[in-house]
Amino acid sequence: MKFIENTSIDPHYNLAFEEYVFKNLSRDEEFVLLWRNGPSIIVGKNQNTVEEINMEYVKENNINVVRRVTGGGAVYHDLGNLNFSFIVNAESDEKIDFKTYNIPIIKALEKIGVKCDLSGRNDLVIDEKKFSGIAQSINKGRVLNHGTLLFDSKLDTLSKALNVKRDKIESKGVKSVSSRVTNIKPYISEDIDVLEFKQVLLNNIFEFFDQPVEIYELSDEDKRNIQKMVDERYGTWEWNFGRSPKFNYKCYSRFAGGCVEARLQVENGLIEGCKIYGDFFGKGDVKDLEEKLIGIRYDADEVKNALNDLNIDEYLGRITREEFIQCLFS
Repeated sequence: MKFIENTSIDPHYNLAFEEYVFKNLSRDEEFVLLWRNGPSIIVGKNQNTVEEINMEYVKENNINVVRRVTGGGAVYHDLGNLNFSFIVNAESDEKIDFKTYNIPIIKALEKIGVKCDLSGRNDLVIDEKKFSGIAQSINKGRVLNHGTLLFDSKLDTLSKALNVKRDKIESKGVKSVSSRVTNIKPYISEDIDVLEFKQVLLNNIFEFFDQPVEIYELSDEDKRNIQKMVDERYGTWEWNFGRSPKFNYKCYSRFAGGCVEARLQVENGLIEGCKIYGDFFGKGDVKDLEEKLIGIRYDADEVKNALNDLNIDEYLGRITREEFIQCLFS
């Protein structure tokens, strides 16, 4: 097994980096990666992105949202979180075995005095509180096993960024399961930061495999190919939002100018159907407003731009443009 250093904190690049190593490097080698992202939400490949995130909070706090190639639920990353990736050869493509590939992490944590367990199918817990979510993918005889390690993350930000009212959305996307979470740092007797923790973890992982830490260097061509993946996929709205499963969205809000109810059908991240109801007093046919939204990305800024040249008063009376958009994304 070899270690590949990656000091980037850009989640778009880092997820491309990980997938590139998984699918393109020599299958004669097995790899371990330890990496960090700036504030971001990483959604599973089969999830409806808008169903998993608090969109308003995410935008206000400049939190990146990126889709990964593995299944499972949405997770929050920041610089207090350490991610691990094992890329190894698989004996079979038929079964995903979470326990086997996470023993090195459990044993490494035990070496620094942290007693933890694998809970359920794919979580690591301390005192029944989750500190790691694990996901896997199998490709042509290779397994990517990766997960989060909440070392000293901002748990308050985590809870707000992933706090979503899913009762308004109906879709077939895979839902995240909420759990009590904790950081690792309070359980370690030594006063170390996340980068020191990374080094301790790295040493203990390679000790588990009974070998010294061996570094693998990417070529310049490898790095160019990774950047190409960022430009063409991981950095695009189409991959991170547009790939979401088809969903229906319903909302209702009451304002000083009356109430408004909207129902949307969204497919590939685009509004494909729209119906608006309410007790507002508008002179124009609300159908014109509905048609204005067809084909627009389900994104507050995109909707605002689409309505810029429309006199909302004509259709919704005293309900303002800002209030209407608020209703669509509340």
